[in-house]
Amino acid sequence: MIAQKVIRTIAAGCFILLAHGCSQPTSSSVAPTLIGSQLPHLSQHPDGGAVMSWVEPVGAGHRLQYAHFSNGAWSNAHTVASGEDWFVNWADFPSVEVLGKDLWGAHWLVRSGWQTYAYDVAVSISTDAGRSWSNSIIPHDDNTPTEHGFVSLYPQGESLGLVWLDGRKTIASAAGDVAPEDIGMTLRSAKLTRDGQVTEALLIDGLVCDCCQTDVAISSQGPIVVYRDRSPEEIRDISVARFRDGSWSQAKTISDDNWQVYGCPVNGPAIDVAGDIVAVAWHTQADNQPRVRFALSIGTSDEFDAPIDIDDTRALGRVDVLVDELGEGQVSWLRQGENNMAELCVRSVSPDGELGQIRVVTEIPATRPSGFPQMKRVGNQILFAWTEVRDGEFQIATDVIPWSTPVP
Repeated sequence: MIAQKVIRTIAAGCFILLAHGCSQPTSSSVAPTLIGSQLPHLSQHPDGGAVMSWVEPVGAGHRLQYAHFSNGAWSNAHTVASGEDWFVNWADFPSVEVLGKDLWGAHWLVRSGWQTYAYDVAVSISTDAGRSWSNSIIPHDDNTPTEHGFVSLYPQGESLGLVWLDGRKTIASAAGDVAPEDIGMTLRSAKLTRDGQVTEALLIDGLVCDCCQTDVAISSQGPIVVYRDRSPEEIRDISVARFRDGSWSQAKTISDDNWQVYGCPVNGPAIDVAGDIVAVAWHTQADNQPRVRFALSIGTSDEFDAPIDIDDTRALGRVDVLVDELGEGQVSWLRQGENNMAELCVRSVSPDGELGQIRVVTEIPATRPSGFPQMKRVGNQILFAWTEVRDGEFQIATDVIPWSTPVP
């Protein structure tokens, strides 16, 4: 297959696809993002489309925006919140999450002290499908000037559930013989009711990787969280936990990659669910071999099939994953290109583990400002969103490709 190569003129707010004679799209198919926009996040919409959120500068601060993509067109941009004290970081990005027809959630990060990574999670709820938003709520009550972030929002009954990395223990001194589990990052959860009450605050895992993204999906059995775990021996492999009967199950490692790394790789996993089919993708560099891996779990157990290597040569990670009702998966990731550039790739995986062709969606800088590309299924297509960096300027770009690889 001929990879689509995308040339975008950011200043003009338009793009031209050079593949199979595609023409310039109408203005409604161009995402309503401004120069300076970054940190895209995609959420599934009940109409089969998607909602994209992002951050852009405004005045002396930033604002969280969103737009709805449906039937091949974007809505206008809408503002959720803004502030001058936000913590804006390439890896720990805000979100707008569609939790139901009318219940939506949003989160962003607010500085809580002078320390570089002292910031809190701020959450807002909409009960009218994003038209209005509640005042912000902080879901944790430890009041420590430490890191709270890498949030995943999800529906929990008629309420909003969320998990986040919580650094309240990291404020303790690391002097002397202090065990990692006594001063390490934790993974926690809480539920926010529609009227903004914080309930069911729970500890999921007492020692996890410090700054890798979390992700949550909802199976027929309830929420499943995936994250990069951490052992006292600094093994940082991928674990899952399920929420059942009001509590989280004990964490279970998906694959014993045995990646021992003395520091956070800033490269979290992704999860998607179709009924009782659970798909997880992640990055590892165990044995000094960079790989993107994929594993399926079918049924209600926590057991995953043996992992499949999606890319075992030039993988940089920054993954996303989708799965359909038949068990076909799609994995996106960045792989190293030339001249400090990276290719945003996607590859299908059949239920029996057969790999499809690698499709290159676009080329972006391999540096941190490019962030973490996102994808969601829209009908029989895949919507992508990422941050482009041109001459020091940021702007969100999007593209749509077929779900299945076309016949050449």
